[in-house]
Amino acid sequence: MTAERVDLDADTVGRDLVALVLTVVELLRQLMERQAIRRIDQGDLTDDQVERIGRTLMLLDERMTELRDHHGLSPEDLNLDLGPLGTLLPCD
Repeated sequence: MTAERVDLDADTVGRDLVALVLTVVELLRQLMERQAIRRIDQGDLTDDQVERIGRTLMLLDERMTELRDHHGLSPEDLNLDLGPLGTLLPCD
């Protein structure tokens, strides 16, 4: 039995790891956004809270764009194909 070597490129592994981390962050960002919209629609939040949540979500979206650009990733690079289940993130 011969051992097979896996030739890993450090740049590719690093980029893939960044893509995975950003995918998880993007998923959480979208879930938080949906939760905030639901709470706003229910009237659970004050005007100040709505303003702060909106500002925070906009800043997080901007930062995600900066990180994707810095690492040469597109939004599509963060969307995992789950086979028959479709994609992880909704397509906008």
